[in-house]
Amino acid sequence: MCGICGFTGEIVDQSNIVRRMADVITHRGPDSDGYYTDDKIAMGFRRLSIIDLDAGHQPIYNEDKSMVLTFNGEIYNYKVLRRELIELGHSFYTQADSEVLIHGFEEWGEKLLDRLRGMFGFAIYNKKDGSLFVARDFFGIKPMHYAVVDGHFVYGSEIKSILEFPKYKKKFNARALDNYLSFQYALPPETFFEGIYCLLPGHYLWYKNGEVTTTRYWEASFEPDNSLTEEKAVDEIEQVFEDSVNAHKISDVEVGCFLSSGVDSSYVSTYFADQKTFTVGFDFGEKYNEIDWAKGLSEKIGVDHKYKIISSEEFWGNIRKVQYHMDQPLADPSCIALYFVSKLASEYVKVVLSGEGADELFGGYTIYNEINSLRGYQKLPLWLRKALAGIVRPLPKFKGRNFILRGALSVEERFIGNAFMFNKKEKQKILKDGSIAHEPQEYTKKYYDRVKDYDDITKMQYLDINTWMVGDILLKADRMSMANSLELRVPFLDKEVFKVASKIPYQLRVNKENTKYAMRKAALRHMPKASAEKKKLGFPVPTRVWLKDEKYYNIVKDTFNSETAKKFFNSEELIKFLDDHKNGKEDNSRKVWTVYIFIVWYNIYFGDADKVTAPEGYEPPKDK
Repeated sequence: MCGICGFTGEIVDQSNIVRRMADVITHRGPDSDGYYTDDKIAMGFRRLSIIDLDAGHQPIYNEDKSMVLTFNGEIYNYKVLRRELIELGHSFYTQADSEVLIHGFEEWGEKLLDRLRGMFGFAIYNKKDGSLFVARDFFGIKPMHYAVVDGHFVYGSEIKSILEFPKYKKKFNARALDNYLSFQYALPPETFFEGIYCLLPGHYLWYKNGEVTTTRYWEASFEPDNSLTEEKAVDEIEQVFEDSVNAHKISDVEVGCFLSSGVDSSYVSTYFADQKTFTVGFDFGEKYNEIDWAKGLSEKIGVDHKYKIISSEEFWGNIRKVQYHMDQPLADPSCIALYFVSKLASEYVKVVLSGEGADELFGGYTIYNEINSLRGYQKLPLWLRKALAGIVRPLPKFKGRNFILRGALSVEERFIGNAFMFNKKEKQKILKDGSIAHEPQEYTKKYYDRVKDYDDITKMQYLDINTWMVGDILLKADRMSMANSLELRVPFLDKEVFKVASKIPYQLRVNKENTKYAMRKAALRHMPKASAEKKKLGFPVPTRVWLKDEKYYNIVKDTFNSETAKKFFNSEELIKFLDDHKNGKEDNSRKVWTVYIFIVWYNIYFGDADKVTAPEGYEPPKDK
């Protein structure tokens, strides 16, 4: 795993600028660095050595050195492609997977992307015509950001690199705040920085003659095969997943595995006999601690299990560090737990496998089963359901009220993804400038329009793959592992695995018996029934408990009364949310946390207009 950055065009002090851009992402690759500069471009690279430890340094060149590559990621089928390219007459000077990209691009152009199996963000510069090609992997496992600044195309694995480009003038993007308050993350392609964009998953771009053009080359399209039997579906999942795990374990260094009590990481871990697994938890009872489950499974499958209990002080003491590494605010508290499990794993291995993507591909989230629970009620005429919703809406909360309200809505109206924090009216109430507030459904409509003929469960999965998974799940996986110079691989998010997942009828994904139904049946062949069928917890974090504790309540209250808070919000409304939660009137923990994290992040990146203030005591990794 690595970090890349660069910019086009001439500029004074070019070499030092690209080095500064690379230095701020040293954590992505502390093993070595590399640079290419000429009068048209500067390219920087930081390396975490995984494959071909001695010779796989970048930049990488083609035979006549007319093309230059910097690459972040792993190509799992590189050996097959390498043999094919050698037969076509290409000469290789390394054993690294990265060299396959430059020769492959030379041979096939953009069509190279169709042949790849892996995770990647890479840039290829053509000296002959001055063009730059940039691509991001199918699901968005690896990041890529870019901006056009005063005639320069600037890019980087992390936004931090672009902020180091001297001609970029940092400006806050209020549109991102509007979306963040509803979704709890920044919605791609926009970022919280005006003019800096996220290259979307499954896309590539060309920068030629001062123009940026982006193209979608792959999309996660579901094509359910209703003739597929349960046994056949389970067989295909088991076969393709075993193949994917084995491909993802290819490395010249030791590979470990994250392990929770859930089926996703547990399934991955069953292929790790005699190797290491890693788990973290909190000292707040079984609800917030999966260590005993993970320990028990580890004993059964024969792996060396490492774990850590995160104290309240450690968690709160690392919030700033985590948000610094995120680049943009992310109000998912599990990202901090992920930071600690990555830190733990980095003490033993350089590479870990994890279970991200299984829920989105195979239908794992509990909310997906809402379709089945509402199916009978939604047979009533729409006018009647709307009337009932109108009657109960002004009433105090009672059991079944939410069912009636949600049953009056279509899936497009009620589901914006796994996190729904504030609607338009709530945003208008808490924001100083309520004019920026929009309904989140205005954003999700374009995704629903693409799958309007699908069943509702598939619609929800498609939306999550394109929004929630990119903006939350994969963002925190990349940033938290890379913050600890650890490569994280996700075998569920493999093109071949998706080919199988895309064929499975929705009844074998989500039904009354369970979510991820067919995938759990495949996992059951490798692990105890209790683990294969256990409900998903993820990384449960006791934020709702902390926000009732006097110490942490006061930390948040002081933050809500700060000058930064008052710049954007009506502080009295924020404190009302906080007090109602503390007093047990309403569980506002997620909404409170969303606003709190934004303020913490803003103080890091915009508290001083001229610089980013890294957390106190933070020291980036030194070159090895």
